[in-house]
Formats: sequence, C-alpha cells, structure tokens
Amino acid sequence: MDPHGAGGQPDLKGLRYAKIIVMADADVDGSHIKVLLLTLFYRHFPGLVERGHICVAHPPLYRIDVPAQGKRPARKLYALDDAELEAIEDRLAKEGVKANSWSVGRFKGLGEMNPEQLWETTMNPETRRVVSVRVAREDASAAQRVFSKLMGKSEAASRREWMEEHGNDVEVDV
Repeated sequence: MDPHGAGGQPDLKGLRYAKIIVMADADVDGSHIKVLLLTLFYRHFPGLVERGHICVAHPPLYRIDVPAQGKRPARKLYALDDAELEAIEDRLAKEGVKANSWSVGRFKGLGEMNPEQLWETTMNPETRRVVSVRVAREDASAAQRVFSKLMGKSEAASRREWMEEHGNDVEVDV
C-alpha cells in the first residue's frame, strides 16, 4: 500500500480497515490533539483523507442524569457542548421534568469515563457520533496553504500576523 500514490493516485488496495477514527477529549486540549493528528493524515496520507477513511469521534463533555418520572425510567443523556446541554435542559423542562431534579456532570476526559460509558457514548456504532473528514478538490489548494501557514516550521511570523488579523473569524468544526 502506498498512501501517497504514484502519479497522485493513492494505492489503498492493502488497506486493512475502512476507517481510522481519531478520538480525543472533548476539551480544548483534545481539539489541539485532533488538529495535530488530522494534520499528520492530511500531509502524509492524503489518499486516506480524500477517500473518506479518516474520521473524528465526538465524545460528550456532559452527562445528564434524569430521575424517573411516573412510568418513564431514569435516563442518562449526553451533551457534546454547552449549547447541546442547554438544548437538553430546555427539552427536559418542556417534558415537564421538575427543574433542578436532574444532575449534570462534566467529563474531564475520556480516561475519566468507565468502560461502559466510553462504549455507550463514543465507541458503540449504534450511538456514537463520528464525522468523516473530507476536503473538497476545489478547496484542496486553499487548505494546503492554511495548513502550511498554521503548522509550518518557518511560518511563525506570518502565523502570528494571520492569527491577529483573522483569529476571531475562524470557525472550525472538528
């Protein structure tokens, strides 16, 4: 298998797995780790990215324990971020769940989850949230320029200038 490919065409015939799933904590440090790993795959294994073999898992940041209500049993709900937590709390209020009867816990990282929670939230194909990473062909050269600027060894000055100018404009969903 040559993931770089001769003549720009990757040879993925010997590929053992259909997906490589990057899994990191749901916090800022985890996001940084995801970006570093995605940079590795984008730069050194572009054929895997182009063909959709690279994915990112989205583990939850919050666990919401909802008590039993009438015939409805107790539930465990998970939220990826603050916005999703707020939406779940709004939904619980609309369902008539008594305010402040549920408890919210914040995960510090994947290592804090017990094996059952990790399976239920991040590894089980039925319930996990996994996004395939793709770069459209028409965006490839622009993506390459941004990767070079943000990750290049000799780009510190231009990276700082770019971040000062555009840092508030960047919206990345990784």
